[in-house]
Amino acid sequence: MATGMRIAFIVDPIEKLKAYKDSSIAMMRAAQARGHAVYSIGRDSLSVRDGLVSARATALALHDDDHHWYVSGETAQEALRSFDAVLMRQDPPFDAEYVAATWMLERAVAQGAKVWNDPRAIRDHSEKLSISEFPQFTPTTLVARDAGDLNAFIDEQQDAILKPLDGMGGIGIFRVRADDPNRNAIVETLTDNGRRTIMAQGYLPQISEGDKRVLLVGGEVMPYSLARIPKAGETRGNLAAGGRGVAMPLTDEERAVAEALATPLWARGLLIVGLDLIGGRLTEINVTSPTCMVEIRQQTGYDIATKVIEALEATQ
Repeated sequence: MATGMRIAFIVDPIEKLKAYKDSSIAMMRAAQARGHAVYSIGRDSLSVRDGLVSARATALALHDDDHHWYVSGETAQEALRSFDAVLMRQDPPFDAEYVAATWMLERAVAQGAKVWNDPRAIRDHSEKLSISEFPQFTPTTLVARDAGDLNAFIDEQQDAILKPLDGMGGIGIFRVRADDPNRNAIVETLTDNGRRTIMAQGYLPQISEGDKRVLLVGGEVMPYSLARIPKAGETRGNLAAGGRGVAMPLTDEERAVAEALATPLWARGLLIVGLDLIGGRLTEINVTSPTCMVEIRQQTGYDIATKVIEALEATQ
């Protein structure tokens, strides 16, 4: 085991993180438990001075109390290459500032920094559109902005899910049936009257059994998913939309999909990947800040956060 590593986490404002459910905090705690020093970095502190990428990094001491889970130590401007590993765990939206961060992080990698997930891979990997690389595993899917194309797809499927390409947490997701009197308004709104590209997928009734989050770590398939089961009257399983998380062993079909994707995604520098599957069909590939580690550990005892730190140790 590589000991005494310095591991920095680029995260949302640390005072806003919720320790009882946050996967980044679970990884911080796992890193400290294995003898590593933990630091937090705000994305807004990233900078490039005369070519060198650095940021304000704050040393953290982690505690088990979810209400007072950290104590801040010294803050210093440090070159990212001075850390043994840097984890990019910034939540979407994937906007212009997010892209700018990946540009800076890519320069840091060129200077010797070890950044996970790889910043170029994050930038090149649309969490929605990336499933088009693996059509054999997906539901029937259309990516378009033309209202005629989208309406023809709804007519063909009779029951469809429409969603923006840059959303998270279930925001902006609509279920639209062919006879929905609001379908034109929904299409117009989501596409901004044909100015924005969206995704349409055939509706999968297995959503009632849960939108399954399957995690890949360092090219290894984790054995449990978190089934996000919609609340009554909902078609979205997202926990942020009121879904209920239930940890389950992977089905044979889910494992087959995950195994097929694990090696090629890891080869691109994607250390932590969250696959979303409904009825065994792949609907999204999450790479910005995949979650659900805490819920899986609480319900099964399987510690994915520690698996992440072990994978980082193996890269040293």
